[in-house]
Amino acid sequence: MGSLSNESFSEFLDSLKQAGVAISNERELRERLAEVQRWRFAFATLAANGGPLGIRFEDRSAGTNLDKIRKTFNKFQFPETLEARFAANLKAAV
Repeated sequence: MGSLSNESFSEFLDSLKQAGVAISNERELRERLAEVQRWRFAFATLAANGGPLGIRFEDRSAGTNLDKIRKTFNKFQFPETLEARFAANLKAAV
C-alpha cells in the first residue's frame, strides 16, 4: 500500500465544507483531530460516534454534491467503505 497523502485534517474538513457538508461542533472536531497523529482513523471514529460530543455532519447540498464528497474522500485516501458509510449517514440525516 502506498504512503498516505500529506494533506492535513484541516484541508480535508475545508474540502468537505466546500462540498456542502455542514459540521456541527467543528471546533471540538478540529481540536480532537489536532491531538492525534492518525487523524484519518480519528475522523472515522468521530464521524461514526461523535454525536454525544455534538459532532454531526449534514449535507447542505441536498445530495447534489455527493460526487464532490466522494472525490474528497478519494483525494485524502480514505477507504471506499468509510466514504460509503459517511455518504449513507448524510442521506439518513436529511
